[in-house]
Amino acid sequence: MASQQSSPDQPGAPLIRSPSTSTLGPASSQSSIRDSSSTSSTRRTAQLLRTISFVSAILSSMGAGSITVFSLYGPRFQSQLHFSQFEINGIASAMSISMYIPVPLLGYICDRVGPSPLSLLAVVLLGTGYGLAAALYHKGEIASSAGERNNHGIVPYMVLAFVLIGVGTVAMYLSSITTCAKNFGKGKHRGLMLVAPIASFGLSGMVVSQIGSRLLYTRLPDGSKGEVNVFHFFLFLAILLVVVGLSGAFALRIVDEDELIDQAVEELERSGFLEGSTLLSRGRSERSYGATDSAVEDPSDEAMLDSGIDGEDEDNSKFKKTYLLNAETRRFLSDRTMWWFALGFWLIIGPGEAFLNNLGTVIGTLYSPGSNDNVTSAATHVSIVAITSTVARLLSGSLSDLLSPSPHSSHYQAGLDSSLPSLRRKLSVSRIALILAAGIILSIGTMVLATGFVQDHGDRFWIVSSLVGAGYGAVFSLTPIIVTMIWGVENFGTNFGIIAVFPAIGSTMWGLTYSAVYQMGAKKPPSMTDGADDDVFCYGEQCYSSTFWAMTFSIWIGCGMILWTWKGRDGWTKRGVVI
Repeated sequence: MASQQSSPDQPGAPLIRSPSTSTLGPASSQSSIRDSSSTSSTRRTAQLLRTISFVSAILSSMGAGSITVFSLYGPRFQSQLHFSQFEINGIASAMSISMYIPVPLLGYICDRVGPSPLSLLAVVLLGTGYGLAAALYHKGEIASSAGERNNHGIVPYMVLAFVLIGVGTVAMYLSSITTCAKNFGKGKHRGLMLVAPIASFGLSGMVVSQIGSRLLYTRLPDGSKGEVNVFHFFLFLAILLVVVGLSGAFALRIVDEDELIDQAVEELERSGFLEGSTLLSRGRSERSYGATDSAVEDPSDEAMLDSGIDGEDEDNSKFKKTYLLNAETRRFLSDRTMWWFALGFWLIIGPGEAFLNNLGTVIGTLYSPGSNDNVTSAATHVSIVAITSTVARLLSGSLSDLLSPSPHSSHYQAGLDSSLPSLRRKLSVSRIALILAAGIILSIGTMVLATGFVQDHGDRFWIVSSLVGAGYGAVFSLTPIIVTMIWGVENFGTNFGIIAVFPAIGSTMWGLTYSAVYQMGAKKPPSMTDGADDDVFCYGEQCYSSTFWAMTFSIWIGCGMILWTWKGRDGWTKRGVVI
């Protein structure tokens, strides 16, 4: 630097100088100020984009959460359209399956092209789905008012409508949580930032159910307020979700994703995960990453390499991102602990899903035929579930950040190098302990219902709805946090999407089980019959008790599987995974 300052004419001298002096001091200072200003401006812009994306993710997640209020209008399918319990559960099961089966594909797309296309897809599917459901319900209502009691012909079309709703919902939800996971995956409060949209999903149930029951209700012949007007409610949701989805298509962005991928590549090669990856090492050497050039072993890899490093920077970044995400997906699928964890998640969350879908009809079984004294409403308990679920999601995310140990980075952690540092606190509680506690809380709720403790005492049903809501919410929020902690954030959409398929199986299985038990119980006295053989309503413990006992045991088995994944042979503890 001294020689440069005494010889301003030498080639290494900067082009920008102070006109008042031949030294480089002032020019260097001005350059530093400009660089600092540019860096500060870039950081502020990135922070602004993250904030806008976060707000949009919260709104998108709240919009997607409107699907959780099925119990608010599900009983109206039975009372107004005269659908059987099997048909109602068929609609609910189709909705649940469509929410989970496409998640791996949608997550794969979200990881590779970003969240905006998913939000646009949600606009089309949710607008069409709720619009079709509104038209079908209105048609069935007109037929019923004209004395026609056979509306079974519209059931397949209603199933189609809720399939569209299910796929649209998961597209909107996945775009929001993936945005938060990647934008805030490196912060010390990453658990809470990821839980925020998940909690908004649960809170939406309370908000939407109250709008439906308090503003969009039917008028009884005496002028008093009746139940939710399903036709108007569906139209309201169609318009609302189109607006939310369009805003998400413009606002949801992954900030500094190239930097995230570069850091992941470097760290995972250091840990041995990408050891021997000639594609990335040669590609990086062209950009001064300092890796040693080596021969490419596979001809197809050579073609990929040529297209990756001989093009522009953007092409190289896309190549590197695709290679890394594909490698992480293969590693994720070959990890046996992932399958144990997913099975445990399935056995725990399935009963919770089935309870939420059938909450309205379960309440109907608690009261004797013709009883109208202090009858609790489905809207009340949908709100209770939403509130307790939201509180549990926020609490579990906060405890995860405050009490649980954290790995040294936000990238893939498979115990490849257990010597890497981690952030451990004086009072340390594993996230697995938290999710097991949530599962136990959920099982207490199903067990209280199974014992018949609330039968003929609907005023006690809040115990069940609050326990199930809290346990369900905590499990659903801790699961994606655990996925990011162990398998990283860069491939989060795909990884979480694969695990999220399993609840669809559990929801369908338990929904059908509940329907079968309900229908058999309706054939035994006492039952409530409304003028036709297919309009039979069940009353008493025989309608649900055996189903919820089985659900309780299922949750306990699921907790055992997760415990084995954590502490068992070749489990996460033995592999040095920080969780």
